[in-house]
Amino acid sequence: MQTSIIPIFIPHIGCPHRCVFCNQWQITGHQGLPSPDEVRRLIASYTASARTPRYWEAAFYGGSFTAMPGEVQEGLLQPAYEALEAGTIDAIRCSTRPDCITPEILQRLQQYGMTCVELGVQSMDDTVLEQARRGHTAGDVVAATALLRQYGFTVGHQLMPGLPGEDWPSLVRTTAAICRLQPDLARIYPVAVLAGTDLAASWRAGRYQPLTIHEGVVRAAYMKQHFLEQGINCIRTGLQATENLDDDTQVLAGAYTPAMGELVDTRRYGRQLLSFLRSLPDEPAITIGYNRRDTSRVRGYRNVTVKTACWSLPQHLTWHQDEVPLGHIRVCQGRTVYDLDVNSKTGPTMI
Repeated sequence: MQTSIIPIFIPHIGCPHRCVFCNQWQITGHQGLPSPDEVRRLIASYTASARTPRYWEAAFYGGSFTAMPGEVQEGLLQPAYEALEAGTIDAIRCSTRPDCITPEILQRLQQYGMTCVELGVQSMDDTVLEQARRGHTAGDVVAATALLRQYGFTVGHQLMPGLPGEDWPSLVRTTAAICRLQPDLARIYPVAVLAGTDLAASWRAGRYQPLTIHEGVVRAAYMKQHFLEQGINCIRTGLQATENLDDDTQVLAGAYTPAMGELVDTRRYGRQLLSFLRSLPDEPAITIGYNRRDTSRVRGYRNVTVKTACWSLPQHLTWHQDEVPLGHIRVCQGRTVYDLDVNSKTGPTMI
């Protein structure tokens, strides 16, 4: 059954800090705190529009949900809980800060049926967190993750490669630290420089050098590959495209493109496939099979992997959709068949 999110945006509400990169009004296109009645109407509108059965999840995004006063949280949660109890929706989740997680808070969330909490981690490098003015430490992430696990919540981590002070060794350490913590899911948002942020002022003054789109793809692909290899479900790479984000007067620089997810997977799939193909003999010809839903990942964004293979490899290659599991590539040369599991570190296996 298809999972559908009902996004309930609370931009900046509850946040005790203004991070250098943050302008939630632009990212979400929403301002202000919704009323309980607005939450109720939003849930009803989404669920009534579906023509087929779906798994509905109400999600409080955009701010620091658990940093808001308890009565405000309860007012927003009540209509979602009513919909959950009535069977209109199937789950409730929120995003929040790592330093706004306590037993009291988690007990309240449980009373209203919430099962998933995503933490705005951004980095596990305290120097990077300080320069971003996050107001929390990597230690807070460790403690919050452990407490969420203790209370039985599904745990998500949101990361932002490209923050001020991050270099490649810092990114590698952050990735390794997240893999050790083993969240259930992760989102990766390479930094975009948004108008109206302190980061934009630093960029204009020459104090901050943002990632290019290519650099953002490289860093995000590294993180995603390692997360998947450790069994961490990476559910999003790159900001969701909106009218505001597609306005070049609002996104001034940095690693934003609506195609970020496709570019990241093109890099992950392409690097592994091309590396393996280069290890094979020149003859006979090679057939490459893949799941229909993996077509763009295997062939590459705008067929870049197919084109690269064509001019850089001596073998004759045939590409086609096949009965192959998602995340796998079937490589056939003569009578020899290999299975390449892109999301595993085991490497190609002969089948």
